[in-house]
Amino acid sequence: MKQKKLIISAFAAGAVFLSMGYPFFKLLIDGKKGKKSGGSKWKHLKHAKLNHPRNGFEDKYEVGKAWCMEQPMEDLFLTSRDGLRLHASYLRAKEPKRIVLLSHGYRGSGFGDFANTARFLHENGCDLLFLDQRCCGKSEGRYITFGAKEQWDILDWTYRLEEKNSSALPIFLFGESMGASAVLMASGHGLPGSVKGLICDCGFSSMKRALRYVAGEWLHLDFIELLLLRVDLFCRILADFKMADADTKKALAVNKIPVLFFHGIRETFVNPKNANRNYELCRAKKELVIIDGARHLCSAYVGEERYRKKLLEFFSSEESV
Repeated sequence: MKQKKLIISAFAAGAVFLSMGYPFFKLLIDGKKGKKSGGSKWKHLKHAKLNHPRNGFEDKYEVGKAWCMEQPMEDLFLTSRDGLRLHASYLRAKEPKRIVLLSHGYRGSGFGDFANTARFLHENGCDLLFLDQRCCGKSEGRYITFGAKEQWDILDWTYRLEEKNSSALPIFLFGESMGASAVLMASGHGLPGSVKGLICDCGFSSMKRALRYVAGEWLHLDFIELLLLRVDLFCRILADFKMADADTKKALAVNKIPVLFFHGIRETFVNPKNANRNYELCRAKKELVIIDGARHLCSAYVGEERYRKKLLEFFSSEESV
C-alpha cells in the first residue's frame, strides 16, 4: 500500500511538473487553426502586433499582398516525410532568369511575409514558389517545429523545383524569420547543385534561443530554463521532435552555398545577436546586411532601396560563378 501511494505521488508530481509547461507549448507550438488555437492567442499579444509589417507599413503591406493574391498561380502539392499534404503556389515570370523559393516565417504566409518583395522579384526575372509551411495556408499539420521538420520540407520542395527546372535555371532559397532558419538548416542536407544562394532575413540560430527570448523579454517569465525543459518534453511526446533539432549550427558548419543575411537593428522578436551568431557559424561565402531602424520583417520596408540592390547584386554575383 505504501509503495502504491509513493507511485501515485510521484505520478502526480510529474503531471504537475509537466502541466506548468503546457500553456507555453500550446501558445508557441500548437498550430491548430480556430478560435481556441495557440495562434489566435498569439496574434493578440502586444509584441506580436508590434512586430508585424502592418505596424507602420500597412498600405505597402496590403498592396503587395493583394498583388500576390491576384496573380495566376499554379498549385503544387507534396507529401512530407511524416505524411502531411503540403501546398505551395508557383508563379512564372515572362522571361525567367532564376527560381526563388520563398519560405515564410512563424505563423505567417508567403503572400504576407514577402508582400513588399515578391512583385519586385517577379519583375526582375524570378519564377517564385510561395510555400505554405506546415500548419499554414493549405498545408496540413498540427505542430509548428521551428525548423526541426520544416527544414526537411524545404529540402523536398527544392528537389521538386529541380524536377520542374527544365531550363536549368539557378535556384535561390529565400527565407524570413523561422523560414530563414529552416532554409539554413536545410543547407546541411545536400541541396541540389542548381541552388546558387541562400537569402536569410531575420532568422534565429536555434529554437531554444528564440523561445528563451520570448519567455524572458515578452512574457517576463521566471525559471526559463526549467520552462524550456518542460516544453521540450511536450515537443518530444506530442509533436515528435526535439528542440535541439531546430538549430542552425551543424548545417552552417558544412554548408558551402553562399548566404546573404539581413537583420533589423530594432528587432524585438528575433534578437539581432542571432544574425551575428549565424554569420559567425557560416563557413560559406557570406554577407551580413544590418538595416538601421528596422523591426521584425521590416527591413524590406525601412531600407527598401538598399535591400533590393543587395538582392540583385547577390543574384548577379552567384549566377556568374
